[in-house]
Amino acid sequence: MSRILNHRMRMSLKKTPSIVDQRAVAFTIWTGRSVLFNRPVPNQIPRRQYGMLIARAVRGVLKIRYLVLGGAVGGGMTLNKKYSEWKDGLPDMGWLNDLLPDNDQWDRFTTTLITAKDRIGDQLQIGVPLTLSVSDPRLREAGRARAAELREWLSQRYEDAVAAAAVNNTSIEPAPKIVNNLQSKPAPQTASARTAAEEAAAYEKRVHVLQEEVLALQARYQRELQRLEQENRELRQQNMLLRQGRQPTTKKMKRSLIDMYSSVLDELAGWESGEAGRLPRVVVVGDQSAGKTSVLEMIAQARIFPRGAGEMCTRAPVKVTLSEGPYHVAQFRDSSREFDLNKESDLADLRKEVELRMRNSVRGGRTVSSDVIAMSVRGPGLPRMVLVDLPGVISTQTVDMAADTREAIKQMTKQYMDNPNAIILCIQDGSVDAERSNVTDLVASCDPQGKRTIFVLTKVDLAEENLANPNRIRRILEGKLFPMKALGYYAVVTGRSRKDDSIQSIREYEERFFRSSKLFKEGLVAAGQVTTRNLSLGVADCFWRMVRDTVEQQADAFKAMRFNLETEWKNTFPRQRELDRDELFERARAELLDQSAELSAVPPPAWEQRLTAELWTSTHDRVFGGIYLPAAALAHDDVGRPKATQLKYKQPGSDRNPAIWLDPYDFDFNKFNTSVDIKLREWAESELAKQSIQAGRDALREEFIELLARSQDTDPIYEPVKRAAVEEALNRHQWEERAQDVLRVLQLNALQDRCVRSRGDWDAAVALMETALKEKRDDVQRELRNMTGPGFRERWLRWASTTEEQQRRAEVRTELERLGSCRPSLAYDEVVAVRDNLRRRGVEVDNEYIRETWKPVYLNNFLSRAQSRANDCKKSFYLYSQQNGAEKECCEVVMFWRVQAALRTTANALRQQISNREAARLDRDLREVLDEMAADPDLKKKLLSGRRVELAEELKRVRQVQEKLEEFIEALNKEK
Repeated sequence: MSRILNHRMRMSLKKTPSIVDQRAVAFTIWTGRSVLFNRPVPNQIPRRQYGMLIARAVRGVLKIRYLVLGGAVGGGMTLNKKYSEWKDGLPDMGWLNDLLPDNDQWDRFTTTLITAKDRIGDQLQIGVPLTLSVSDPRLREAGRARAAELREWLSQRYEDAVAAAAVNNTSIEPAPKIVNNLQSKPAPQTASARTAAEEAAAYEKRVHVLQEEVLALQARYQRELQRLEQENRELRQQNMLLRQGRQPTTKKMKRSLIDMYSSVLDELAGWESGEAGRLPRVVVVGDQSAGKTSVLEMIAQARIFPRGAGEMCTRAPVKVTLSEGPYHVAQFRDSSREFDLNKESDLADLRKEVELRMRNSVRGGRTVSSDVIAMSVRGPGLPRMVLVDLPGVISTQTVDMAADTREAIKQMTKQYMDNPNAIILCIQDGSVDAERSNVTDLVASCDPQGKRTIFVLTKVDLAEENLANPNRIRRILEGKLFPMKALGYYAVVTGRSRKDDSIQSIREYEERFFRSSKLFKEGLVAAGQVTTRNLSLGVADCFWRMVRDTVEQQADAFKAMRFNLETEWKNTFPRQRELDRDELFERARAELLDQSAELSAVPPPAWEQRLTAELWTSTHDRVFGGIYLPAAALAHDDVGRPKATQLKYKQPGSDRNPAIWLDPYDFDFNKFNTSVDIKLREWAESELAKQSIQAGRDALREEFIELLARSQDTDPIYEPVKRAAVEEALNRHQWEERAQDVLRVLQLNALQDRCVRSRGDWDAAVALMETALKEKRDDVQRELRNMTGPGFRERWLRWASTTEEQQRRAEVRTELERLGSCRPSLAYDEVVAVRDNLRRRGVEVDNEYIRETWKPVYLNNFLSRAQSRANDCKKSFYLYSQQNGAEKECCEVVMFWRVQAALRTTANALRQQISNREAARLDRDLREVLDEMAADPDLKKKLLSGRRVELAEELKRVRQVQEKLEEFIEALNKEK
């Protein structure tokens, strides 16, 4: 076969030598084998084999290059696509071009500022307020130089005039000396003298003209400065808005220094003792109606406080934190609402809110309160500081004030001023006599050296009108009139006593007044001592200087306090966590809610057993006193029976033992059953459903309390919170209204069934009857013992004695027992017989006394006979079942079985209601109570008390204050 194939292959090669040869050679080169019979290629062509290997290697390299180039091209296209998608997803920032000024606008603005600076520097004259040039030392030096030149020029002109007068008038008296701002005395009326007088008058006129020019220049400088300040505020506002717009909406802006410092003071609210109350703040004090609130409003640049027409307006301390911000707004510390101070409606709402908070703080008959009302005011250009406005000091106490109002205001003011780091802003009314001041002596006693006091004289316009001697105001502002010292003295005008005046109109009025006032013209007051603007700058500078000097010392003091508290905690409570009152309450809440959820896990048999017991406890008095005993009394009543069949009364002395109680009649079972049916139905229709609901509530309460008692891992400190919350929730819990109607239907159906179907039910009814009778008889016997005293055995064994009343009761009881009557009430002849027998024995009693003693005696004997009947009925179920319920001798057992069946049905229904609805509703009530308790700090403080809680609370507060102080110090150092 192989030979035939080989021959055929040779023949095919001979037919197509060119194509076949080419394919064979290529196959041979590629595989290294011969095309014929898979034989190896002969070694006659080694060079071609090496060449093909090189070609194969080059081809593999080229394949890698194509892969690299293709991957690079594809990756570049992918990156380009991703970049385009990312670029399209960016927000449009073109709105910044509308907000930010372009280069031409910035150039015009800077040119305007440089021109204004040069113009003001060239025109600066004497009388320019010192505080207005403090910010630029070049302006201050220029002002001083111009003032020196003007004084030199005035002196030279004065000397030239005097020399000319001396030369022209050698034979005449020397010219009078010009004093008091170049005002001269009249000279003799000669020609030369008239010439000198005319020159002096002309010179004085020129001086007045120069003074008017200086005042006009000062006013123009003030207006230019205000314009620049307004532009600066607008630029700041735009800058802040831009910064807010660049930041993400979820990120909050960094708090300012004054806000951080105010938060530290808020943490110390109500903790004003020791080192805690030594942080700097500005305390505004003064007499009532001296203008404290007006000064504060001028500093805050808004009318934020209510006005009182002649009555006390500030009734509680008001802490105002001033800070800079883009908008002029106010906000209370415990509220999220912001009041826009540029809107009159928001200003009115703010004043009403302040007045409402003040009135709420002085409840209980008080006139002033120490509760701090904290608010913050932000706005462009506001100084950064914290001010506390206090009630004004009064000298006379009116009849509508509390008895301790004057002393309370004095103590409150002194408490704030005693802080050695507090800046005292003493406000004095300039329109009243200095002798009527009440606050200056108080300030002098707290700061005798005046190292932290700033004196402010208000209502200077009224003072200038009323005072004939302006030097009095000068003496006040020089610190020579009041017996106190101060760092600085300021004179301000805070309005014209008009409620509708705006802050801007008050400022304009203040500037006009000081520009035309004699205080300026006559040089009595320095320019830096007037206007509320200069006052606010001075107070803010003093405040921050005090803060920088003392804040690190306060931080060190709190660090030491924290170390002491932590050491005390480790030594006193070594294995317990430092949980404050809020954390303890939250843990108690969580445990209580977990235990409340366990109510649904109580098994049904346990619920029914507890509910049945509660139902019997709440109804057994009604069953005995309202149903069983009245029906039994009706069945035993022998009124109207023939007297011959009645028991014979044993004569006294015939036998010392009491008569044997025998029942002469059969028990009237028909009357008993009829009465029981009527009374059971009335009870079920009127009271039973309501009593069942109350029993269900009591069972729910007891089960809940037992659940709390069974928890063993709980901390005892939680128990007051749990008890109070559970008690309040149970008191609030109201059973579902329709449940009472459902129970009434079930109970009526259960009470109508008179057939006892099983021996177990019969025995349970007998057991209930015996238990009930025994409990009732024990109660009656205790009552008899209290009435008649201890018996013979007890008197001898326990040395007990009886009273005279108990002996009388015992005699009556003995005589009644001899009577042997079976009726619940005695007939008249029986009472008379007992009374006569007692009288023969020397015991005087009346009829009512005998009847009152008869009730427990009869009841005791009746219950004894009922116990005997119950014992006899234990084995009567067979007879009862044979007669199909017609057996009447054990009708009492049937009555107790009916009651027991109704209670079991009620217990089952109550258990279903608790499991389905009432447990969930109670849990909801409990959550509401816990939420209310969480919002009541006074209640939490009452329930969670002790050294452990107080120490944890104090330690938490010290840590918070220390952390905030360190954060504030870090920010303060960065600002430096």
